[in-house]
Amino acid sequence: MYAIVETGGFQFKVEKNTKVRLPKFDAEKDSVVKIDTVLMIKDNGTVLIGKPYIKDACVEGKVLGHGKAEKIIVFKYKRRKKYRRKKGHRQQYTEILITDIKPPETAENTEKKTERISEENDLK
Repeated sequence: MYAIVETGGFQFKVEKNTKVRLPKFDAEKDSVVKIDTVLMIKDNGTVLIGKPYIKDACVEGKVLGHGKAEKIIVFKYKRRKKYRRKKGHRQQYTEILITDIKPPETAENTEKKTERISEENDLK
């Protein structure tokens, strides 16, 4: 089972018992975080797709900590003009452990699709 969630303007594929680095948000260490902007859930061949989000679905996780990613160097240069600018940037992140993916009890706001992998492979 996995889910596609949206947070911080980005989309992430999350699975249960995996660590994910999300853009930094305000949360205490060891607190439980609930992400309710779930775009898609796949479970045993059944796919739920939201319009745009799946209503009453959420992903829960435990905050492991905050940190900064590796430094990225931004260098601007124009030849023969004596123009050089060097700047560094370290993006802040929040690392969470996904503890549970909760699909909705009712599928009012979703489309259900059953994948047929064998038929798709036959067409290729």
